[in-house]
Amino acid sequence: MEFPGGHRNGGGGSVSRVGSYDDDLRFAHVLADAADDITTKRFRALDLRVETKPDLTPVSDADRATEESIRNILRRSRPRDAVLGEESGQTGTGPRRWVLDPIDATKNYVRGVPVWATLIGLMDGEEVVVGVATAPALGRRWWAAAGGGAWTGRSLTKASRCQVSQVSKLSDASFSFSGIGGWAETGRLDGFLSLSQAVWRTRGFGDFWSHMLVAEGAVDISAEPDVSLWDLAALQVIVQEAGGRFTSLAGIATPDGGSVVCTNGHLHDEVLAHLAVTQPLSQEGTADATACSARYAER
Repeated sequence: MEFPGGHRNGGGGSVSRVGSYDDDLRFAHVLADAADDITTKRFRALDLRVETKPDLTPVSDADRATEESIRNILRRSRPRDAVLGEESGQTGTGPRRWVLDPIDATKNYVRGVPVWATLIGLMDGEEVVVGVATAPALGRRWWAAAGGGAWTGRSLTKASRCQVSQVSKLSDASFSFSGIGGWAETGRLDGFLSLSQAVWRTRGFGDFWSHMLVAEGAVDISAEPDVSLWDLAALQVIVQEAGGRFTSLAGIATPDGGSVVCTNGHLHDEVLAHLAVTQPLSQEGTADATACSARYAER
């Protein structure tokens, strides 16, 4: 399979002036293969070790081993590139930065739910130029390079083009999310419910999968109110290359806005308007939101 395009003008000093990212995309698949080898062997392992991080989210030995494996390969093959990973922070400096989430949806992973993925993104300056999301338990992978379109399949040679849907009415749209806890905690539960009532169908596919389903055209809207750069970097370029829009709740096209809204483009402004509905949380409301989060937040 060929990777067309990927060319950029490279203006300014904040990027590496690389004209095409095809080699980087192929290399990202090598990283993804290495990640799959570790994550699949440890998935549902009886001796899987799980700890609680300071932010009260779980981390397994598979998370740490996967990130370390990718970092070792990058250290040997891309020594000049910086690396940012969920488990070990950032190392290195420079305009090119690999952004890693070794296991997105760790809570699924540790419970034996097969919806999880390794996310590998490459940023050149502030722009995400390569993204791979590999979900071996689902037998799927999604990828894109800037200007080269978005693709999905089991491998580079067995792939099909990703294209967002053409649904243009909110009442005909399908909306996927990870949970309602974050919406309550941020005072955006009213907006979330408003959108949920306006669409045709809601489903909690969750995490990376919600956004990849938008890229495929199987879902029309996905959104999360509280996410980090490593949750989104790899996904942004895939959604955009599939013809979709990818922004924060503030409407900014960035993977580092702390939230995300993905759509097929036709529905984006209307979706943002619904999700903008907020309600200041009183002391009682904060307690209710915390309780709601404890019951439903399963990212």
